[in-house]
Formats: sequence, C-alpha cells, structure tokens
Amino acid sequence: MNTPMLPVVDFTAPDAPAQFCESLHHTGFGVLKNHPLQAELVHGIYQEWLGFFQSNAVKGYAWDPVKLDGHFSTQVSETAKGCEIRDYKEFFHIFPWGRYPSELSDAALRYYAQGKTLAATLLKWVEDHSPPDIRSRYSVPLASMIDDCEETLLRVLHYPPLTGEQQPGSIRAAAHTDINLLTILPAANEPGLQVKGRGSDVQSNEWIDVPCDFGLLIVNIGDMLEEASGGYYPSTQHRVLNPQGEGALKSRVSLPLFLHPRREIRLSERYTVGSYFEERMQELRRNA
Repeated sequence: MNTPMLPVVDFTAPDAPAQFCESLHHTGFGVLKNHPLQAELVHGIYQEWLGFFQSNAVKGYAWDPVKLDGHFSTQVSETAKGCEIRDYKEFFHIFPWGRYPSELSDAALRYYAQGKTLAATLLKWVEDHSPPDIRSRYSVPLASMIDDCEETLLRVLHYPPLTGEQQPGSIRAAAHTDINLLTILPAANEPGLQVKGRGSDVQSNEWIDVPCDFGLLIVNIGDMLEEASGGYYPSTQHRVLNPQGEGALKSRVSLPLFLHPRREIRLSERYTVGSYFEERMQELRRNA
C-alpha cells in the first residue's frame, strides 16, 4: 500500500494559488516551496533558540499566567484536548507587546513580521479561491482579519531529546487542531509531523507524513477559518511523533506562527472571534 503524501506547491508557479487552496480544501494543509520566508533567517533562529533553551537564561522568563507570554517548561506544557498526558515539549510565546529574551538577536521578531506579511497573501489566495457561496460568508476580507491584531502568536518550540524517563504514553505533541485562523510553519530541523487523512475509507484516514525538507513551508487551517468557511476549509488533526533510534537523542525545534483575527470580527452567525476563543479556552482549562 502506498503511503499518501501531501503535494508540494511551488509558490512562484502561475497556478500556485489554485493548487495550494485545493490542497487546503481537501486536507486542511498546504506545503509550499520557493516561498518568500528567508531560509537563512529560519536556520539562524533554530540554532540561536536551541542554545537559549539549553541555557540557564531561559529560567528568567517563566510564563505569565495572565498574559501567556514567556517560557513554558515541560512541566507546564500543553495537554491536547481529549488527552490526559502532557505533551513532551517546552516553548516560548512571542507577542508584539510581550517579553523577549535580551540574550538573543531580533531574528525571531523579524521572522514574525515576514510571516504576517506572507500570511496576508495566503489568506487572499484562500478567499479568492473560495466558492462564491463560501466567500459570501466572510464578514470582512480574510486578509484584513489579522490587521492590527496583537494576539497573533509566534511560538518557538523545543522538543527535547527523549531520556526514557517520560511519562508512559507521552509523545512530543498529541493529536490536536489549531484554534486560530491560519498557521504557517517552516519545516522543522527534524521530522515527526503528521496530519490525519480525511475521507470515509480506512486508507484515507491514515496518518500522513508532512514533508520536512528544510526550506519548505507548511500551512494549515485553524478552527476559526473552518468556522468562518462553514467547513469548506477543514481544520485537520495533526501530531508530532516521538523519534526512534538515533533521532531520539536529537532536539527538534519548530516555529509555528499562529495568525489570529481581531476579537470583534464575526466568524459566523454563532461566534465572534472573542466568543469562540473564550469557549475554547474554557474547554482547555477544564482539560488541564
């Protein structure tokens, strides 16, 4: 049986918007090559932040339980909805108004700005390739939803090497969906990301490996865009598996940028962004 794969779309191709949005519609994920995000910038961030996570300096930025910026250790990491075991990872939350390590360069902030600019282009692609009845559902143009929103979040993720002392059943990131509008993610420095196939037969519901060649950009639909599009663009479950063999001894670093709409934006007849976000946060707090 052949393992299904996500198509890789050339950002510079004339039909890139159509190909990309077709992939998003059917799988909730799109993979781009030759995109505008600078590979050397991403590589430098991986190296710089890995050193930061492995230093004592990280202890000076413990997470703020109200503002939710700063460093989240493996002891306070996320527990995916429906799971009882925390993911084995640590991460740092970067907001435009939040704390930022003085020990590091501004590379992650420059990446944040580049990512928001690219996301606006991708959201325009998504809107332009939505069927008319779906497009009519959007209360404002999709790209404008993220304008001036200070809740867009850059998460610098570190999955530490496996020591064998993790809680039984723990994996790097259990199956989950993203709450936000759109997520953009440069390929990590190590493999492991998978997306759940969609469809009615067994094979189509297999877990699919997401291409991880350095320089690729992975984009996925979040729950808010699924809500806004009436399900036309699905928010698909994804996970990060524990590595095997020598891979278990290596750290994995990734840089998801979670694009959030302004809270007053209406997603659907049922929800504004604010009401949707608060409902999901209450679910997560009950699951914590």
